[in-house]
Amino acid sequence: MIRTRAARLLAVCLLPLLFVGSALAQPRAMPQPTARPTAAAPVRAGGTIATIKVEGNQRIEPGTILSYMLVQTGDPFDADRLDRSLKTLYATGLFQDVRITRDGDTLVVHVVENPLVNRVAFEGNHKLTDDQLRPEMQLKPRAVFTPALAEQDRQHILDMYAKRGYYNARVDPQVIRLDQNRVDVVFQINDGSVTLISKIIFVGNHEFSEDRLSEVINTREQRWWRFLSTSDEYDPQRLNFDKELLRRFYLKNGYVDFEVKAAKSELAPDRSGFFLTFNISEGERYRVGKVTINSQLRNLNGDDLRGALEINEGDWYDGDAVGRTIEAIELEVHTRGYAFVEVKPRINRDLEKHIVDLTFEIGEGPRVYVERIDIVGNTRTKDKVIRREFRLAEGDAFNAEAVRRSRQRLQDLNYFNNVGIATSPGSTPDKAVLTTTVDEKATGEFTLGGGFSTDAGALLDIGLSERNLIGSGVSAGINGVLAQKRSSITASITDPYFLDRNLVFGGDIFLIQTNYLGTEPYDEKRVGFDVRGGYDFNEYLRQVWTYSLVGRTVYNVATNASFFITQLAGYTLLSQVSQAMTLDHRDSKIDPHTGYLLTLGTDVAGLGGNAHFIRTSANGQYFIPLDRFTGNSDWGIALTGGMGYLYNENQQEQIIDRFFLGGDNLRGFQIGGAGPHDAVTGDPLGGRFIWTQSTELHFPLPISADIGLSGRSFVDLGGLTQASFINRSLCRQASGAPCIIDASPAPRVGIGVGLSWHTQFGLLNIDLTPFVIKQAHDQTQIFRFGFGTRF
Repeated sequence: MIRTRAARLLAVCLLPLLFVGSALAQPRAMPQPTARPTAAAPVRAGGTIATIKVEGNQRIEPGTILSYMLVQTGDPFDADRLDRSLKTLYATGLFQDVRITRDGDTLVVHVVENPLVNRVAFEGNHKLTDDQLRPEMQLKPRAVFTPALAEQDRQHILDMYAKRGYYNARVDPQVIRLDQNRVDVVFQINDGSVTLISKIIFVGNHEFSEDRLSEVINTREQRWWRFLSTSDEYDPQRLNFDKELLRRFYLKNGYVDFEVKAAKSELAPDRSGFFLTFNISEGERYRVGKVTINSQLRNLNGDDLRGALEINEGDWYDGDAVGRTIEAIELEVHTRGYAFVEVKPRINRDLEKHIVDLTFEIGEGPRVYVERIDIVGNTRTKDKVIRREFRLAEGDAFNAEAVRRSRQRLQDLNYFNNVGIATSPGSTPDKAVLTTTVDEKATGEFTLGGGFSTDAGALLDIGLSERNLIGSGVSAGINGVLAQKRSSITASITDPYFLDRNLVFGGDIFLIQTNYLGTEPYDEKRVGFDVRGGYDFNEYLRQVWTYSLVGRTVYNVATNASFFITQLAGYTLLSQVSQAMTLDHRDSKIDPHTGYLLTLGTDVAGLGGNAHFIRTSANGQYFIPLDRFTGNSDWGIALTGGMGYLYNENQQEQIIDRFFLGGDNLRGFQIGGAGPHDAVTGDPLGGRFIWTQSTELHFPLPISADIGLSGRSFVDLGGLTQASFINRSLCRQASGAPCIIDASPAPRVGIGVGLSWHTQFGLLNIDLTPFVIKQAHDQTQIFRFGFGTRF
């Protein structure tokens, strides 16, 4: 009789251990059947096999078993071939035990079949669902069960948890025997907790401290305030990204020879945290020597492109500036009519003087055309919404600047968390495929805003909007305001590509109920609608036309109100045509860092209704990045300015059509709280000419960037004048006193600080303006806040 010692050991030791389910979370192998069994007692040689008898099989047909045998009826009893037959049967994974014996001229094959899996279940799992785990398992219902497969599935579950950051998870496979040689396999799972980064260590740094380098990388050490962030969770891919961030940082600061020698991650013995170690070599710091531009293109002199240089002789070497220079040169050459351009930087190091000479070689790039544009990841947004933002089409010459601009336009839609455009070879060497990968984000928004006024108390704004309605790119929303001062409800809809053409079309319906309280001694109600349409002249210039029809009712006028305000009481109809011309050269519409925005607007009232005036306005924004000086892109200056003028030949316009100063256009003052007032009653009267200017410094706070807090300081200035009325000579207050308008042309100033908190629930803005320069009767507002969340 042939019976392996390994098989007996398997039957005696392995299965009881498996049934108890003693598998632990740390990697360890479950006992395996021996792959090369040896016979305990060899079959007696000699003679010929008359018959082969199979015993013990229940599901597997004898013919199937015999097909694995290396001997057949009529063959001699060969010990070697019988031993190999035994190993072959074991290798099938169908049997728990195999014995080969001889009974006279009969060869007896006795097998014990492995059980069938009745079901696979999971218990205790919370971070991964059954639907996520089950497709990854090798053990499935009606499959053959083996301890090896159970161990492989256990290890695979641990790997899945590790990818989620749960390195101390525990998995224990339990095997429950049933009748008819069946088993239930139950994986008992303990999720454990997320394995966080306990410590980050830098070795070899001399010029920058560990604290400074810790700000450069994306990974963070575990801190209690990072409960809303995942940056303190271990991620091998993030570790590679951190190495690249370190390289860019040192190159930006002139360390051309920098390298990351090693980046190691070690799991604590108790599996409670990771220790990351970056072993770096900084090298020497280099300055820029000669900067040369060589053009190999016909009729293009390299010296004519020196205006595109972002780095000059004597500067510390800056890898980012070199990259910006390449982009600027390519853009400049493209604008001169060269379709295929390639700019290559060449660096020549002087190791003794620590100087780098830069040469930008401009040559004709390969003639590559766009064969296809693929879009991946848009589960909700329609393909056409993405394709219409591309600045090149299939069949066009490949243009890196057009690809960059297309990516920025997609990012500015604010529909996606991330947008990536990768280039891959096409069907022929002169063709390329652009694969656009988008990560969609919530575009619905619930906004909650409010403020506190020193004169009028609290207010609350509530809004509900969707920027990408059913993935069509249409923006729709409804906004309501509940406040001591103002209540309103507005419904709006805008299609940025009406009829799939270069045409913006939309409209609004609104009901606005204003209770001015301390600001104005009257209430106002507006009911109306507007319809607008617009078009783009080019990439940067847009014009929008709007027609508005609004019924205005002024009521509840206080008995002691200014004479000019008492003339407002009653109903007026505004029929107005407006246009707005916008020139937008910002690098991003969502988060601008450089560039400018100019807007010119005109309102003409009098095409019907009983309001007649012409109102013009001009506004601008200019953004100055400071990262070249600070090394941090969170530093920047935003300059904003504007002016407006209202013309009415007989000076009989309504006060409600005038400009008002304060609130959003002048922080530190209540809405409409600054400017001309009635000298007797103190009521704001507005004005025909307004100007505002704001200087705002954005800066990071000296805390972890993971918290999402950023700061700003600001100085707001403004003035409002020309408040006279044609009927002023007839003016008498309710008390009989003459009307006097206090319209000081002196500028109003608000100086303060602000805070923005980017949370997972939305953006919170807080402004505090404790320093103001005001005039008599001006009404101040020290504190303002706003909050918005998305869904």
